[in-house]
Amino acid sequence: MAAAQMVRGVPLSTLCPKFLHTNSTSHTWPFSAIAELIDNAYDPDVNAKQIWIDKTQIKDLECLTFMDNGNGLSSDMMHMMLSFGYSDKKAVNGKHPIGMYGNGFKSGSMRLGQDAIVLSKSKNDLCVGMLSQTYLKKIGAKQITVPIISIKKPEAKQFSVMEEHLASLRDILDHSPFNTEEELLTELRAIESSCSSTGTRIIIWNLRRTSAGKMEFDFTTDRYDICIPSDVLKSTTEPNQRQGRQEYSVPESEYSLRAYCSVLYMKPRMQINIQGQKVRTQLITKSLAHIAREIYKPSFVKQKIPITFGYNTKSKDHYGLMMYHKNRLIKAYHRVGCQLNASNKQGIEVIGVIECNFLEPTHNKQDFDNTDKYRNTIRNVATKLEEYCKEIRFKRKNSNRSNNVPIEEEEKCPDQNWAQCDKCLKWRRMPDGINNDKLPEEWFCYMNPDPQFRRCETMEEPEDSDSEQPANPKTYKIQEKEEKKKQEEMKEFKKFQEEKRQRELLFKANALKRLKEERTWRKMTSTPNTPKTPGKCASASGLSTSSSQPVITDVFSLSKTPSRMKRLQPTTPQNESKRQKLDGLKRKLVTDMSLSSSTTPPTPVPCKDLNIDDNLLEGSSTPAPMEPTLHPVGVRTESDPKVPFYGMAFSHAALEARSTGNYATEEMRDKSTQMQGPRVKDEEEMNSSTAANDGAKVMEEGMISIIQAQKEQDQLMELLQSVFNERDSFKESVKELHAQLELEKQCADCQTAREKAEKLSREKEALLETHSRHNQEHAKHFEDLTCRLEKSSNEIEKLLLKVKQLEEEKATISAECEMNKSSLTELKNKMADLLN
Repeated sequence: MAAAQMVRGVPLSTLCPKFLHTNSTSHTWPFSAIAELIDNAYDPDVNAKQIWIDKTQIKDLECLTFMDNGNGLSSDMMHMMLSFGYSDKKAVNGKHPIGMYGNGFKSGSMRLGQDAIVLSKSKNDLCVGMLSQTYLKKIGAKQITVPIISIKKPEAKQFSVMEEHLASLRDILDHSPFNTEEELLTELRAIESSCSSTGTRIIIWNLRRTSAGKMEFDFTTDRYDICIPSDVLKSTTEPNQRQGRQEYSVPESEYSLRAYCSVLYMKPRMQINIQGQKVRTQLITKSLAHIAREIYKPSFVKQKIPITFGYNTKSKDHYGLMMYHKNRLIKAYHRVGCQLNASNKQGIEVIGVIECNFLEPTHNKQDFDNTDKYRNTIRNVATKLEEYCKEIRFKRKNSNRSNNVPIEEEEKCPDQNWAQCDKCLKWRRMPDGINNDKLPEEWFCYMNPDPQFRRCETMEEPEDSDSEQPANPKTYKIQEKEEKKKQEEMKEFKKFQEEKRQRELLFKANALKRLKEERTWRKMTSTPNTPKTPGKCASASGLSTSSSQPVITDVFSLSKTPSRMKRLQPTTPQNESKRQKLDGLKRKLVTDMSLSSSTTPPTPVPCKDLNIDDNLLEGSSTPAPMEPTLHPVGVRTESDPKVPFYGMAFSHAALEARSTGNYATEEMRDKSTQMQGPRVKDEEEMNSSTAANDGAKVMEEGMISIIQAQKEQDQLMELLQSVFNERDSFKESVKELHAQLELEKQCADCQTAREKAEKLSREKEALLETHSRHNQEHAKHFEDLTCRLEKSSNEIEKLLLKVKQLEEEKATISAECEMNKSSLTELKNKMADLLN
């Protein structure tokens, strides 16, 4: 390695030629490399109005060319562009530069091919520079060297360069596709073909190929586009396309350069031409349906950030955020929030457009740095997108309740149509009803139906309209608040009802408890050995030893209906006897239930569940009738297989007892049938003999009829044969007639064809005559025009000569005036001297 260059005794860092390839690997997607070169032409220091991207062939080399009509580059600017990390771009008239790292041209050009040459023409300079990996390998360079020449005065077939640039010129001619000065000059003159006196032309050769040796780009499928083949697209994926994109349909902008360039800039200010055809750029914030505008105010930025939401009118499968930085697309169709849920239809087809100048893009400008600012922005924008979807659905539901078609399934068209003038590149709003697809390929301001914006000098119409302003507060949020308020009121009402029911239940439980205590006290006071002391309860020892009468220990309910709560009355001598009867009735019921339900144990219930009216205790009413309850014993139902099932059966003895009265009549009937038996047999023999004679006669008659039928059948067969023969003869005659008809038709068709041909020939001759007549007229008109042009050119030349003569006369007169002035001043001085 050569000795390092020193500055104040400190060695300088150098760059190895291999860094050119290493640096280019930041672009895994080919279109991101092309976008870097387009950005250089778009930036305000170049300020190109048009750029042309083409594929060409130079000396059997497949080349990719980029040419713009911008301000061009001086030799110093050329050296900075071919060096690393130098960027002094500044905003001009509010237009901010996209480039910021000073690395776009190097990484982008070396990603597309191994070698690149730059030819630029500015107002005061012509310069050529080369950045070539092949050149560095051939000369065995240890550091990156970039040959640059500055041309002084180009002439017809040659030009001169400074002496210090002769070595660079020699290397360029030896290691580039242009081996002579004339060829270089021809490429420089090609810049003037862009209808501009300044511009830059970049030529890249030795284009990158795949591992199979094929070109990375497809130039043949669409002659007016540059595409990425599907197999190459799978292996070249940027981070912003990772988001489960294999499960979605691939947007056209990922494999078509024309589609990508149409949305490359949020508000396009430069015309892009690919393979000789203009790209129809989109004002993406105005190409959506159901447009609404939201405002995002992050805590780390002072100004408000506008976000535009709308439905995609071109494809239902492509939706998400379009994130721009300084008017340049960074992330396309980035799905957030509800759009990530495939089963949820909310957010489908919705596109959000936001310009994130407060975020930092990555090195290749295809993603943002994953910082807290970025994550907060994505989270807040996802929330606003979901609110937009809810608002649109709510308005649609309330505006037309009879429309049951989901908004995702209806056909949509843009809310507004905007067109860009090809001359001044200003955007003009079209009236409603005009389809942009039907506009001419080249559109200018004077074609605008609106007379207010029909001149290129007129300022652009403001984009924001009243319909796009955010609706605060959201109508669906008001509805949600009202529904939430109603739900809270309903909850409070239910809570109040529940508390009321609990209080009632507590009151009933206390009443039952008091009733039970009262009944217990009455039982204790009703025993014979216990003294009746009103207001006091008997002791437990007296209850256990003083009574031999049975006491109710538990009661079982025979009815499903609960007993009614009745007003309690104090015990009197009048109802004491009724109370004793009631206790006996309860004990009897308990005994019956225990006997009837031997298979299943009874369920104990409290005394209050008995369907016995408590008015019996009061002595003022009779007991309420109980519902009868059946307790089948020994009968099996279908749901109880353990008990045998007894179906309906009849006793034979009973049947005999019922039918004894009919036995005599049946015996008499049997005897009569036995006496009539021999008589019936004789009659049957006589009938059989007569039947045999009749059968023989019938057989003879049948044979005769069969013979006659056979004869008739033979006659019919002969007739049928003759009919068949006649049919065949008729068929042959019909075929002959058909053949004759076909011949006659063909003859008639030939005749009509001859007549048509003659008619067409006559028309052709008439057209030729008229055409020749028109040609003669046009020729005469052209001759007249040429004569007029010659006359006008002669007159112009005469006028120019006169102008020159007048200018010469003017110059002589001015010179004489100057002489006269000087002589006058001299005379004045002399007069002053004389006077003195």
